[in-house]
Order: sequence, then C-alpha cells, then structure tokens
Amino acid sequence: MKHRQLGPFSVSAIGLGCMNLSHAYGPPVSFEQGERVLLAALDAGVTFFDTAALYGFGNNETLVGQVLKPHRRRFTLASKCGMQGVEQANGQKVRVIDGRPDTLRKTCEDALKRLQTDVIDLYYLHRWDKSVPIEESVGALSDLVRAGKIQTIGLSEVSAQTLRKAHAVHPITALQTEYSLWTRNPEIAVLKACRELGVTFVPFSPLGRGFLCDQTLDLNALDAKDIRRSMPRFAPDHYASNLRLLPAYRALAKEAGCSPAQLALAWLLHQGDDMIPIPGTTSVEHLLDDLGADQVMLSADLMDRLETLINQQTVSGDRYNAQANSEVDTEAFA
Repeated sequence: MKHRQLGPFSVSAIGLGCMNLSHAYGPPVSFEQGERVLLAALDAGVTFFDTAALYGFGNNETLVGQVLKPHRRRFTLASKCGMQGVEQANGQKVRVIDGRPDTLRKTCEDALKRLQTDVIDLYYLHRWDKSVPIEESVGALSDLVRAGKIQTIGLSEVSAQTLRKAHAVHPITALQTEYSLWTRNPEIAVLKACRELGVTFVPFSPLGRGFLCDQTLDLNALDAKDIRRSMPRFAPDHYASNLRLLPAYRALAKEAGCSPAQLALAWLLHQGDDMIPIPGTTSVEHLLDDLGADQVMLSADLMDRLETLINQQTVSGDRYNAQANSEVDTEAFA
C-alpha cells in the first residue's frame, strides 16, 4: 500500500477503523472474526489501526490488544479518551463524555492495559467536554506525552477555533471527524485550519455509514441498536430521497473502473496527501475491496461530477439527531 505522513509516523494511506467489530452497528463480532479482519488488514499492508475506550466499553481495545500485540512494531496505534462507558448503580454502563484531567489519565492507564502496549502512538480526545476548557484536557494529554504514555495528541469532532486553542497548548498531530462525499462539514473551516497548522486529517465514516457501498442498505434489516436508526439521513423520508443518488453514483464508479466503496475512498484520497481515511468493516472481503482504493485514479472531470452529484445540498437530512449534535463542537463547522 501507498503511505502517507501522520506526524512523525509513516502509515498506510488507508487505515482501519476498528469500531465496527465491537460497537454501533449491531452485536459485536466473535473474537475469531475480529481476529480474521485485523490480521487480514495487517497482511494487506494496513499500518494504521484506530480504536477507542468507548467502543464496546473497552472490549474493542481488548480485542485489538490481544490480536495485534505480537505485531506491535509493524503498525501505528491510535485510540481515544474523553468518552467512555461508566458503570451505574444498576450495573449497566452508559456513555459519558468526561474531559477532566484525572479521568483522561485513568482512561489512558486502562487503555494501555487493554491494548497490551507500553505506549499509544496517537491518542485522541474523543469529544471535547464543554464543561472543561479544551486547554485543560489537552494539557493533561501533554502530560501523558511527557510521561511516555502516548507519543502524539489528536482531537475528534472539534471546530477550527477549538483546534487552534488546543494547538497552542501542545502540537496536535491529527484531527478526526466525519468526512465523505455526503458529509462535507469539514470543508467549511476545519480543513483549512488543519492545513495551516500542519495537522493530518483523518476522516471517519468515509463510506457514508455504508450508504456509498456496493449493496443498498435495507433499513428494516438493521439491528435494533444500530446507531443509524437514530440518524435523520436514514429516516424513511430522507432515505428515500437519498436513494435517488445511488444509480448515478454507481454509474460513475463503473466509469472509473472501481467499486462504489473504492470511489468514495479514492475521492477522499484525492483531496490531498494529508488525508488518511479509516473505513471500518466486519468483512475481510469488504476490507480488501476498500484497500484497493489507493490504486484508483480519478480525473478532474469525474471528481467534479461526483461533487455535483453528492454534496451538502443534494443529501437529505442531518448527519446527527439533536442530542448527538449537542455533543459535538459544531461551531467551527460554521
């Protein structure tokens, strides 16, 4: 695979988002299937793996640690803090955003144990806890760098303004947020700020949460706890409108000589060498198809037609519901 620079690390141009294996789109896969996907990615040349304390409430970090520990020197490891599962009085865990320094330090120590490693290469603040100044949270992560627990710092779902405040405390290596043909928010201000500061951009959900793939999603077949059930774009009326985009989109993929998923990833890769998408999957077949995107070349004309077809004006529905929108730093998208 081709490589790109991520701060001090040279990594595969396409990484692997590990969330799908344990979280968000239905029941977690078996250990054996998770192992197959992770090792297939490694064997195919992926050298950038992304997980988080939140995913499976720690179980995803445990899976990644158990499977990839023997190969630790072969890849760059990213994880996240600031949003995790917290056990309640009834024994159930709930998702909590907590950016207090003591919490971040504790989350990191727990992550190191689950990941079975001495150091995390890139550690993101998963969400900015708006009750804690960003300078305090990043300051705590800076302390972790000095302590040798993590090597570099990242941010997720923050505005350009928040990125600049954080970068003034400690250099930010990467910023991660949703970005794809059908989610273009970062183009408003965040991408410009990243490039001014030399911050690598890591798009998550680069395949539109499965919308931009080969198979048309059957909403009725989604698991009861699939997060897409709460996303406006997948509500019946919005989804019906969005489905009208797919025939022309798939025709463009055919013209480019690639799969629809490869077309979506290739579009991102063509945005600049500072772009490292992290698609996720539970299927080795889909994984290998995704990774083929780094060989796809797109003409300027085809890029223009793609962007005219699918953009913030042609996609129906918000990416998050009101509750989820309240938890992200949306001001810098404006």
